[in-house]
Amino acid sequence: MEGGHALRAAGDVFFFFRAPGDQHSISPVIAAVVEWWLRAWGHVRAELLVPLLRAAVALCMVMSVIVLAEKVFLGTVSSVMKLLRRRPWRMYRCDPIAHADEEDAGSEAYPMVLVQIPMYNEKEVYQLSIGAACRLTWPVDRLIVQVLDDSTDAVIKELVKSECERWAAEGINIRYETRKDRAGYKAGNLKEGMRHAYVRGCEFVAMFDADFQPAPDFLAKTVPFLLHNPSLALVQTRWKFVNANDCFLTRMQEMSMDYHFKVEQEAGSSLCNFFGYNGTAGVWRTQAIVESGGWADRTTAEDMDLALRAGLLGWEFVYVGSIKVKSELPSTLKAYRSQQHRWSCGPALLFKKMFREIIAAKKVSVWKKLYMIYDFFIARRIVGTFFTLFFFSILIPMIILFPEAQIPVWALIYIPTAITLLNSVGTPRSIHLMILWVLFENAMALHRFKAILIGLFEADRANEWIVTQKLGNLQKLKSIASVPGSNRFKDRFHCLEIFFGLFLLVSACFDYIYRDDYFYLFVLPQSIMYFAIGFQFIGLSVSED
Repeated sequence: MEGGHALRAAGDVFFFFRAPGDQHSISPVIAAVVEWWLRAWGHVRAELLVPLLRAAVALCMVMSVIVLAEKVFLGTVSSVMKLLRRRPWRMYRCDPIAHADEEDAGSEAYPMVLVQIPMYNEKEVYQLSIGAACRLTWPVDRLIVQVLDDSTDAVIKELVKSECERWAAEGINIRYETRKDRAGYKAGNLKEGMRHAYVRGCEFVAMFDADFQPAPDFLAKTVPFLLHNPSLALVQTRWKFVNANDCFLTRMQEMSMDYHFKVEQEAGSSLCNFFGYNGTAGVWRTQAIVESGGWADRTTAEDMDLALRAGLLGWEFVYVGSIKVKSELPSTLKAYRSQQHRWSCGPALLFKKMFREIIAAKKVSVWKKLYMIYDFFIARRIVGTFFTLFFFSILIPMIILFPEAQIPVWALIYIPTAITLLNSVGTPRSIHLMILWVLFENAMALHRFKAILIGLFEADRANEWIVTQKLGNLQKLKSIASVPGSNRFKDRFHCLEIFFGLFLLVSACFDYIYRDDYFYLFVLPQSIMYFAIGFQFIGLSVSED
């Protein structure tokens, strides 16, 4: 009989009340109560819970197909573009402006470029980004480096200011800008930076976060795309991670980010000249920023907000993956969770605020609107995250307890395997870590989906902005430990992840004892991953002293 093991486990409660060796010593009242409880539970189980679980299985089957179709579609587009050699430099004119040895003769041919570097208490990395920006190969009289310092630490502010003064003494046109408060966070900082009079003459704006280090020829490779193609508003380049090998956490991030750039950004650029601006390592046409209304601080996804508004006005974007900019991945779990909250909550809130604007836009095609709504937001961010959390961390453990609701083999094994393999194309060197990556992403889906709900319902943390902690050169750090070092309970333990870990552990034990299948082989490792995150055993730990 289906579900017999579960009913047998519940029935054990009944015999618990009997005295050893005496089947007639149980109280009639207790016996009646237990018998009624078992019958009620059987009725609720058969009439309510099992049908609900079967409906959930059907829903997950639909969502799995949606996620797989999106992965296959984007992967196919990206692969076709590579096979046909439809690279950006083949699709757009990007002739060099002038040779390096003709700088004196050709200086006026170069457009004015503003390089913005927003930062907030970036003690470990401020020298890297400022130095890289000041070393860009571009005529000195056609380049302005703008350091937008929102630091609240007076010592750090003085260090950043001194660094700017040092480069200014070497002949670099560098401006150090501060403001009274941090209103609007990064968006407010960039918006304030664009208001200065000297910015009006700048035709293009390159942006780098404080941990980004562009190569000297960055502008020479990117600006020609904008200069020769008036319809382009943005040139986005790829991130290259200098600390990918630091720890397990950074290896997992590298796999996700490589897929994002190599497949998602590549496909969006090729399909409809639209994708989400990554907030850094890109060059904007100033005119596009102005026409789109400038930077807005209504969500924590200010970069995506600007990209959407510009895209709805008909501006085109191009992703150039061959140009890579060095950057740093979050090395601590606390920093990574803060970043993921911002990256999940912001887009969800932005989708809620801009859905009607996307539908009503008149300067873009129906195909582009469909891509923005369905692929860019719903399938990739909302459905993908919910499916990952619900299917692997809730539905499968529930199926262990309620075997009447079964999952087809193709939905349980084939589709998840296909999705995993499609994600592995981004980082071939880490294919041996794919199982760990799946477990990690399943566990992080809990944190991301919670952030999505916060964004959709505009809860208290909807506009929470915590700057991602940078560690700079790992070899120079003296405060790194291999175990968590925070003494604050909320930073040391993540209760929701621990709860899910316990739920999965109980399910795995139940499956091993009472069931004849092998669900525990997956559920138990997933439980361990939840515990690793819940007790913060993943990532580096840095003293905050």
